[in-house]
Amino acid sequence: MDLTVMLLTATLLLVVLWILNAHTRKHTRLPPGPRGIPVLGNLLQLDKKAPFKSLLKLSENYGPVLTVALGPQRTVVLVGYEAVKDALVDHADDFTGRGPVPFLKKVTRGYGLAISNGERWRQLRRFTLTTLRDFGMGRKGMEEWIQEESKHLVTRIKATEGAPFDPTFFLSCTVSNVICCLVFGQRFSYDDEHFLSLLHIISETIQFGSSASGLMYNLFPRLMEWLPGRHREMFGKIEKVRAFTMEKIEEHQDTLDPSSPRDYIDCFLMRLQQEKHQPNTEFNYDNLVSTVLNLYLAGTETTSSTIRYALNVLIRHPKIQEKMQEEIDSVIGQGRCPYVEDRKSLPFTDAVLHEIQRYLDMIPFSIPHYALQDISFRGYTIPKDTLIIPLLHSVLKDDKMWETPGSFNPQHFLDGNGSFKKNPAFLPFSAGKRACVGESLARMEIFLFVVSLVQHFHPELPRGTRQRGPHPRVQLLR
Repeated sequence: MDLTVMLLTATLLLVVLWILNAHTRKHTRLPPGPRGIPVLGNLLQLDKKAPFKSLLKLSENYGPVLTVALGPQRTVVLVGYEAVKDALVDHADDFTGRGPVPFLKKVTRGYGLAISNGERWRQLRRFTLTTLRDFGMGRKGMEEWIQEESKHLVTRIKATEGAPFDPTFFLSCTVSNVICCLVFGQRFSYDDEHFLSLLHIISETIQFGSSASGLMYNLFPRLMEWLPGRHREMFGKIEKVRAFTMEKIEEHQDTLDPSSPRDYIDCFLMRLQQEKHQPNTEFNYDNLVSTVLNLYLAGTETTSSTIRYALNVLIRHPKIQEKMQEEIDSVIGQGRCPYVEDRKSLPFTDAVLHEIQRYLDMIPFSIPHYALQDISFRGYTIPKDTLIIPLLHSVLKDDKMWETPGSFNPQHFLDGNGSFKKNPAFLPFSAGKRACVGESLARMEIFLFVVSLVQHFHPELPRGTRQRGPHPRVQLLR
């Protein structure tokens, strides 16, 4: 069968799927939405650079719960804080399904925590949360690991002696080492070539997932499997990360001491041994490899990108940076590491860090949910096998919840007395039962690493190397 025949066959299949979706739409009370065209659905109506903005615009006509077709995939989009909270929190049990994202499914081979559902998801999530908490996620033990890693980071930056440098490399190493301590029980040197190559692959993987090539693979996976392209290169690189993970698991198997588990892998191996004769257990080798991959990938790039963005914000807002430094100097000084306990004494700093995460809008689409059965929601029926996108961008920029949603404004998190105040629409980690499993770890890292950096340095764009108070000048290249 030549390529032309294959393409025609694939196109015919997609047209049939589109017709079936249209038929379903006529016979169920789907949320309203724009008409699409065969195969492509509503893709041509979306801004290629910022499709979430197009969905916001569509919601002005069709309301906060709307239906669009992303290629052949029927998709319901939830727009605004009220709709997202109503679904993920008030109707949490109905919206626990995770969308079968083809790229992630290929990477994990269908196993692991990230895209699992049902009993697999329940067993793995419960175990993962319990184990990570036992090893200090959100507690004192993890705080000490992050403090130790921040010392390595500060030392490396000081070695630049004020010369311009790109912080991406240092921050990726630093954040990755925290998750490595949790999962692998060890940290790696900033000079470890193999470690650095893996970090580069992780960065490429995240970038590919949000690229046009990644979108095409997720929308038309069967067709893309027949075609050449960047996706083939990416899957080859990800296999190197998988091989590294499997190598570490084998090392753990050879040195495992059940009386003294060292990390997440040890605990999983112990559970695997305990339940090896149980037919319905999800504690098997495939789930171990893919869950470790999930944690390693998710625990590195998003947090390091947030910290890097924080530095850029401070460069663009020198008065905010100066006020943060003054507050940190008055509470912590220069003689000790920051502690999580300091957060309550640093209301302005805490407000800035929250506003950075709100304004950054790291994952505007969230990770898609999925209708595992027909869902009745707000008078509509969301049919089984429908993709569901809680548009986090619309929550973090909801003009009903934020005074100046389009501007960087730390006052969003400060009351009239200058004390920190919460906002229920602060949902950068999503909400409900599928919220990010590593949220408490990420929040701790962002606070301790950024405060440590501002405590010791004054980031700015390359304009000289003069000192400013107790903060050695650090120049950052965009």
